[in-house]
Amino acid sequence: MSSGHVQSLSSDELRELYRSLILDHAKNPRHFGKLDTATHTSEGINPLCGDKLRLQLEVDAEHRIRDAAFEGTGCAISVASASLLTETIIGLHEDEALAWFDDVTSHLTGTSDANGRDLGKLQALGGVRDFPARVKCATLAWHALRSAIENTDEPVSTE
Repeated sequence: MSSGHVQSLSSDELRELYRSLILDHAKNPRHFGKLDTATHTSEGINPLCGDKLRLQLEVDAEHRIRDAAFEGTGCAISVASASLLTETIIGLHEDEALAWFDDVTSHLTGTSDANGRDLGKLQALGGVRDFPARVKCATLAWHALRSAIENTDEPVSTE
């Protein structure tokens, strides 16, 4: 499905895409496991839902994300969001990944419409806005990404 097609879906179709995307990535998470070549690591905790994840990045000397993986436990939304995040950021420069952080978290929280960026299938994650308590589940991995890139020692928390 092209990303342009995602933008032209009705709200019912977008909700169905959200459900199927979450289920697919929750049941078959991409890049799940330990990354032995990690140069950057961050831990994230969502105390409300019980989500816990460890995001690992392999970043080269030119600040390009060569690989990414995550471990942990969480609800379907948290796992799916982390899976989608890893698919999105591999190959990006750290600055590009941080721009994705800004755009995706803005879209998920409803504070802006991703600064005009075409989010492709990530747009379907916006379905969490219908369930405000789940927004923190969807944004946890993205906050861990920012923390890993910025080499923050403290675990990130959604509270």
